[in-house]
Amino acid sequence: MSFGEMDNIRKEYTNGEITVIWQPDLCDHSAVCLMQLPKVFDNTRRPWIKIHAAPTSDIISTVNACPTMALTFKYNKDIEKAKKAETVKENDKTQITLVKCGPLRISGNFTLTDEDGNVIKTGDKVVLCRCGKSVKMPFCDGSHNSK
Repeated sequence: MSFGEMDNIRKEYTNGEITVIWQPDLCDHSAVCLMQLPKVFDNTRRPWIKIHAAPTSDIISTVNACPTMALTFKYNKDIEKAKKAETVKENDKTQITLVKCGPLRISGNFTLTDEDGNVIKTGDKVVLCRCGKSVKMPFCDGSHNSK
């Protein structure tokens, strides 16, 4: 599957309490999920997310650690919306991180505009290419990992 074909793919995995949403076109392949919770996130098996393999709180913590929002979650019940407030980050400041041999990660409240002043994306999280190999410029598509 080419990167163009991955655009707009959205897969959902539910354990009854939450639904994890995966959007591969947003992923920068930093593998935070694979390292933090390998019993749930394992890209060597299909499906690669085994949603029942860990407690919901561990899954939420790992999903919230995703630097690109390729992984997000939602509570399945309205009653659970109150719990979502617990997971909201206290620090809403914009943060910019240079990833060694990788992309530029921006999170927080921001607006990304092109050279003509057109809004490309508004904040929460974005990953920008620094190597120039991405086919989705200015966004990183993980091409820096290919040889």
